[in-house]
Amino acid sequence: MRQQLLALLTRGPAHGYELKQGLEQLLGSAYPQPNVGQVYVTLGRLEKSGLIEGEDVEQTGRPNKRIYRLTDAGREAVAAWFEDTTDEPRVRDGFFMKLALAPLSGLADPIALINRQRRQHLNTMRSLSRLAAGEDRDNKIAQLLIEGAMLHLQADLDWLERCQEELE
Repeated sequence: MRQQLLALLTRGPAHGYELKQGLEQLLGSAYPQPNVGQVYVTLGRLEKSGLIEGEDVEQTGRPNKRIYRLTDAGREAVAAWFEDTTDEPRVRDGFFMKLALAPLSGLADPIALINRQRRQHLNTMRSLSRLAAGEDRDNKIAQLLIEGAMLHLQADLDWLERCQEELE
């Protein structure tokens, strides 16, 4: 969440709840909604590390509001994050470890594991399809997020099919 909050602050100063709303509006309902407590804890850590600075703003009849702004170091951190590639190899996949260890343990049937995982992926795809149908068509980012998740799930389903062919 650190980088996402820093990136949102490139638009200008904001308080924690505005940042939470910004993420929700940008990513839509398919993306797990950030917890406001997590947002404020992360903002506190970013402030301690010198990537943002906060300023309390008085409000009449309400508690003070803390407005955060990006520091030069924070702007550099966001730029570095955008330059860095995302390398997440799937060799540490939790399901694959179950599949590999099931025959050794004698406690689980690999084909039953595959079928259970396949059902889970299909249920997730149905949920994502419903989300896509209900999502604001003008929110291209949310639509792309849902489409990307569905394409990954389809690739996983294809791989599960391959696993079943090899293990039967």
